Amino acid sequence: MADLVYKSRVKDVIKEKGLLCDSDLPAAAGDKLAELLDEAAKRAQSNGRKTVRPADL
Repeated sequence: MADLVYKSRVKDVIKEKGLLCDSDLPAAAGDKLAELLDEAAKRAQSNGRKTVRPADL
């Protein structure tokens, strides 16, 4: 799947919390986001919609 998150943005968020970011974290965050979006899409389809809404998350 395509990269869904910007590595620099993930690192910035972690840095703001006073922590260091492992080099694998952005990819793992992108994988989690892909899973979340897949589930949201399935929910929208099961409700007969073609539009994924925030409530589907």
